[in-house]
Amino acid sequence: MTAQGIIVLVSLIGMLAALMADKMRPGMILFSVLVIFLCTGILTPREMLEGFSNKGMMTVALLFLVSEGVRQSGALALWVKKLLPQKKTTVFRAQLSMLPGVAFISAFLNNTPVVVIFAPILKRWASTVRLPATYFLIPLSYVTILGGICTLIGTSTNLVVHSMIQEAGLPGFTMFELGKVGVFIALAGILYLFVFSTRLLPADRPDNALAEDSPSSLHVVEAVLGARFPGINKSVKEFDFTRHYGAELKELRRGGSTYTRWDDLSFREGDTLVLLADDSFQRTWGESSVFIMLANGKDSEPVGRKKRGLALLLLVLMIAGATVGELPDVKALLPDGVRLDMFFFAAITTVIMAWTHIFPPRKYTKYISWDILITIACAFGISKAMENSGLADCIAAYIINLSRHYSPYVLLAVMFLITNVFTELITNNAAAALSFPIALSLSAQLDVSPMPFFVVICMAASASFSTPIGYQTNLIVQGIGNYKFTDFVRVGLPLNLITFLISVFVIPQIWPF
Repeated sequence: MTAQGIIVLVSLIGMLAALMADKMRPGMILFSVLVIFLCTGILTPREMLEGFSNKGMMTVALLFLVSEGVRQSGALALWVKKLLPQKKTTVFRAQLSMLPGVAFISAFLNNTPVVVIFAPILKRWASTVRLPATYFLIPLSYVTILGGICTLIGTSTNLVVHSMIQEAGLPGFTMFELGKVGVFIALAGILYLFVFSTRLLPADRPDNALAEDSPSSLHVVEAVLGARFPGINKSVKEFDFTRHYGAELKELRRGGSTYTRWDDLSFREGDTLVLLADDSFQRTWGESSVFIMLANGKDSEPVGRKKRGLALLLLVLMIAGATVGELPDVKALLPDGVRLDMFFFAAITTVIMAWTHIFPPRKYTKYISWDILITIACAFGISKAMENSGLADCIAAYIINLSRHYSPYVLLAVMFLITNVFTELITNNAAAALSFPIALSLSAQLDVSPMPFFVVICMAASASFSTPIGYQTNLIVQGIGNYKFTDFVRVGLPLNLITFLISVFVIPQIWPF
């Protein structure tokens, strides 16, 4: 291994340690690593910054705004209420009505707003029909992940890998190409949840009746802390929540435990706070990125039918346009340099949504997860550094030597496991960035098609089921459902195994080596 390879390896080990320690936001950690590569000559300034102008990264940014437009139109809230049985029912029937529909919608929208809208509605509905909310909230998060792997735009990871493939000079994925394996995984995962979720999940952890003796002007609000909450890593006693937000903190929930005495407790991202607040709290902070989710036990205000209809029409036209635009016959008719791809239609959809005030155009920056975008942009640079330094070739050669007498199927399984461990410990986009150059080098040294390895990275990077920290939707439902860490391990590990087995056996049948 060269000196540059050693620098990259040591830097990546440090990056993994920093991501797991969660001392800084992932975007800043990855950017710090890029600066090290710049200073050591492993990356040129151009290579370091290429990810920030990448079409895939910009497409993710636009899709954040499209998802926000659909969310603010009220279409999702209305849709999920129609899915849920309003009379006495069973857990199985309710899941049968809800889970496939949620998986379908999450194939085309960002997962986080889907869960932010659905989770409070589900919890309120479960209380009404006297069913444990815990039987629905983890499955809700899981099916959004399962739906997301079925399309190019279902998760940012798919777009990242797609863009890396194109950067390598190869054709990327079409809109529904990943669905050839993703649909099998989604169906198997949903069937697994139907059969085993009630056996493996706790039968509810009831909330305390906090507001019984409170003034009538106040009500209970559940707030999930986001990365921009200014009190992150500060002690609860040190950070005066009431002075900052005008609400009284009554409980803090984390990892299935409920705290009412703060002592040395500090705020962390993903904590769920139970507050007593008046109606102004929701109006003031409802669209703030300080909180990932706010739920006050009330239905949101109804939105006009025209606005809902326009938002859904724009979403359908965007998906249909990008799908048709990728057809070979359509490409042949277009002038050179013109691509009717997802970026093209997402840009048009975003502008129309802003012009028609489906989302407030003056506040558009609030709806973009900037840290995710910076993480994605930096991921391209890290991948390039692994190639430039020769580290990717060294790791690929090492994996091949370890499994010299085995077929590419075994190496495909190894790539899945490596990527999946990374995604459970750090973030899905960073996991894809680390795995992609290894997969590219592995396929080159084996002289086989790289596509099976690229697809398996997409599946493994999204299969974050066994911990609450690997995916933001898992963190959201952990707090609102008061789940323990072990609840995710117990239900999620078999789902990881299902995804692994289907990926390893089905992918080579569709994308041969």
